[in-house]
Amino acid sequence: MDFALSPEQEAIFDMAKAFTEAEIAPHAAAWDTAGEIPKDLWPKLAELGFGGLFVSEEAGGSGLSRLDGTLVFEALSRGCASVAAFLSIHNMCAGMIDRFGDADLKGRMLPGAVSMERFFAYCLTEPGSGSDAAALKTRAERTNEGYALTGTKAFISGGGYADAYIVMSRTGEAGPKGVSALIVEKDTDGLSFGGLEDKMGWRNQPTRQVQLDDCKVPAENLLGEEGRGFSYAMAGLDGGRLNIAACSLGAAQAALDDTLAYMAERKAFGRSIDQFQALQFRLADMEVELQAARVLLRQAAWKLDQKAPDATHHCAIAKKFVTEAGSRVVNDCLQLHGGYGYLSDYGIEKRVRDLRVHEILEGTNEIMRMIIARAMVQG
Repeated sequence: MDFALSPEQEAIFDMAKAFTEAEIAPHAAAWDTAGEIPKDLWPKLAELGFGGLFVSEEAGGSGLSRLDGTLVFEALSRGCASVAAFLSIHNMCAGMIDRFGDADLKGRMLPGAVSMERFFAYCLTEPGSGSDAAALKTRAERTNEGYALTGTKAFISGGGYADAYIVMSRTGEAGPKGVSALIVEKDTDGLSFGGLEDKMGWRNQPTRQVQLDDCKVPAENLLGEEGRGFSYAMAGLDGGRLNIAACSLGAAQAALDDTLAYMAERKAFGRSIDQFQALQFRLADMEVELQAARVLLRQAAWKLDQKAPDATHHCAIAKKFVTEAGSRVVNDCLQLHGGYGYLSDYGIEKRVRDLRVHEILEGTNEIMRMIIARAMVQG
């Protein structure tokens, strides 16, 4: 593995970083307060090819590798981790459609997804099935025209905001083999949404329950094969874990950069506080954590791109380490800002709030420990 980025990869990172500095970072605090991201942001990202990062070039996407994708999300998260993570969800959906959909479904769904004229959300989690996702209860009963869906999905980013939803539903027996993936388009009869969730972080992402009450979905909106939905969901998890880790890394790096600038200006006892050895040690510890996190993340992404047999193991390692390191770093950055770090003006407290959920979603870090330990024990 070559640890140096290619000129093309450096260009991808720089392009995303320039975009976030111009179009995301200046508005992040206002969007956080408003509780919504303006929809006109997405076509601007699509112009850079970020609406179909993992969609093949033949289908109109960018066809990036997983390593390339982590660079995009790391760079965008410097401006706002929540916006970057929201984009990651859309890209996971678009990638699933490209990978598992038939020609008709791809022809109908992918152009709008890649252009981001249509925003996609993902519905797996339910009130009674989080980590045990295979226990989901939402049912899809066969009808003459297709399926009738009944059930409730919980913690759905983009609930009531997205234009279409990939909904994991039970079409057969209990367990993972009875789950199918269906695309439910907005304004479908029987589709409704719960109230807006009042969250700690990711406040600019509208999060609601998605409720399906005898919701009619045409047969042609089945994604892939009936009974294969859970395997499709699991196939996307490794990449999703890398993306969310990259979001933690980018936000934490931006927080550290801001903290260095603040400490160079802040005076105490006659000198700038970056001259105190005790605080320099704190900075050094954070630098070590982020450098280690970056290496683990890029190694895991490389293994996933190479289809290495231990890729899932390394994706779990990266997700656990990077998200926890990111949370530690932003919390320490807040501490080094003192009372100012607790104010919204400096943007540090928002990063603390936004990054906390990264240890929970895409498989909790407890699940990551299970995956890691299982591989160690089984050999």
